[in-house]
Amino acid sequence: MPVLTRLIPSPVVVDIARGALDDLAGLLADQRISSSGKLAIAISGGSGQALREKLSPVLPGATWFEVAGGTIDSAVKLADDIRGKRYDAVVGLGGGKIIDVTKYAAARVGLPMVAVATNLSHDGICSPVATLDNDNGRGSYGVPTPIAMVIDLDVIREAPVRFVRSGIGEAISNISAIADWELSHRVNGEPVDGLAAAMGRTAGEAVLRHPGGVGDDEFLTVLAEALVLSGIAMSISGDTRPSSGACHEISHAFDLLHPERAASHGEQVGLGAAFAMHLRGAHDLSGLFAEVLRRHGLPVLPEEIGFSVDEFVRAVDYAPQTRPGRFTILEHLDLSTDQIRDAYADYAKTISS
Repeated sequence: MPVLTRLIPSPVVVDIARGALDDLAGLLADQRISSSGKLAIAISGGSGQALREKLSPVLPGATWFEVAGGTIDSAVKLADDIRGKRYDAVVGLGGGKIIDVTKYAAARVGLPMVAVATNLSHDGICSPVATLDNDNGRGSYGVPTPIAMVIDLDVIREAPVRFVRSGIGEAISNISAIADWELSHRVNGEPVDGLAAAMGRTAGEAVLRHPGGVGDDEFLTVLAEALVLSGIAMSISGDTRPSSGACHEISHAFDLLHPERAASHGEQVGLGAAFAMHLRGAHDLSGLFAEVLRRHGLPVLPEEIGFSVDEFVRAVDYAPQTRPGRFTILEHLDLSTDQIRDAYADYAKTISS
């Protein structure tokens, strides 16, 4: 009988540890990603400069490029700057914007990309998607998965704690997103990739059930692994389904309706996930979401991120328009604004009792 398998796009290297940056050059050489040390390294103008000073002596063959922001123009400029210079790989050293710009630029010039994350704010660090600002707002662009993923816990600890909290909301929201995916399968027959769903759900559950906190190395390692697994789950499914459902639609609505007031992505999707679980009748799980989010210092009510109940109701009502064609609990229930208001009142009462 034939043995049927499939290739899974994933990094060759995933290094999550304290001091992981100290041997970045050796790691890349050992894995034959860059034995010559000729690297193009993209950094931000802020925290990236301090890391450049630390790493420059051990990466003498690297060329450093300062990226202005997370825009499509910045990504195209970076690609133009590195094209034709015979680099072995492109390294994105920084937060989500730098990594997304680098992923797009590396794809544009056909070079492997190494992601060195300096915070854990979202699951894009290892995903096959680059989210970049453009003239029409913000777009998502398909790109290859990073060939290597390096996360130095010492560096993560130096970032503001709100970035870790954001990553917690992002990881936990997987559970709600996959529930939406399975709902669409039952109602519309949309195929569900079982491996991608299992990987994304396992990542979310690992963070949801972990007793530690943002100050623990063990918890930070689990969170980092969860965000990496979420990215790989998206690579397996070929879209963002394992990590994006009603929770993300609500967050996108906040971003579009209140661009100057929006909270962090992870705060918004965590709140959106807790409310979405309530909408689908999973009140015990919604309560657990709220309990865990509160324990880690994340919001569970809109007023905790500066939005009124009316503004939240409007965001939930608008949310399905942010992802046309995606079916979630919001599209399934198709609630009126009065029904959303009643559901929110019930949600707020339930998680406060």
